[in-house]
Amino acid sequence: MAEDVVAIARRWIGTPYVHQASRCGAGADCLGLIRGIWRARYGSEPEAPPAYTPDWGECGGQEVLMAAALRHLLPVAEEPLAPGQVLLFRMRQGAVAKHLGVLSVAGAAPGFIHAYSRRGVVESPLSAPWRARIAARFRFP
Repeated sequence: MAEDVVAIARRWIGTPYVHQASRCGAGADCLGLIRGIWRARYGSEPEAPPAYTPDWGECGGQEVLMAAALRHLLPVAEEPLAPGQVLLFRMRQGAVAKHLGVLSVAGAAPGFIHAYSRRGVVESPLSAPWRARIAARFRFP
């Protein structure tokens, strides 16, 4: 099951970054990538996301993305890092969680796939600074 999540995510690599988009090859943001993986696995999305700004509610302090992940994904806090897990990041200490990715490689040189502003969907090393930003981990049901 985890292998298919990574395989689907890798098909999105090279998709340009487009805020609120979720079309492989055409445009996606980090949520759009996760939505696209969900559609590839299950056919339709569990809910339509509301319009959102790039700051994901930083001004209001609401954990909108965390709440949505908890509604539809399964937390894996006690499990080790494993390919296929959805990673939710806080970009600054004390800020709301607002970035998502999929762990593609575990072990000594972990990596993850994510949609990043000005870079599009890429596979990046899960470096120590990125690991320190992980707020929660999930897996698809």
